[in-house]
Amino acid sequence: MRWLLFVLIVFVLFLQYRLWVGEGSLAHRHALQNEISSQQKKNEALRKKNSILASEVKNLSVEERARKDLGMIKDGETFYMVIKKEDQL
Repeated sequence: MRWLLFVLIVFVLFLQYRLWVGEGSLAHRHALQNEISSQQKKNEALRKKNSILASEVKNLSVEERARKDLGMIKDGETFYMVIKKEDQL
C-alpha cells in the first residue's frame, strides 16, 4: 500500500513539474504565444510594404509602356533620337 502511495506521489510530482517547468508548460506556451503575436505583426507590416511595392511596380510598368508605345516624355525631359547608320559594304 505504501508503494502505491509513493508511486502516485512521484507521478503527481512529475506531472506538476511538466505543467510548470518542462516543454509544453504554461510558461513555454505563453512564450510561444508572444512569439506568434510578434511574428504576426511583422507579417502584417511586410504585407503592407509588399502592397506598396506592387503598386509602384504597376505604376512603373504603365509609365514604361506609355513611353515605349506612345512616345510620351515627362515634363523637363529632353528627347534625343539616335539613329544608327548601317554599315555599307
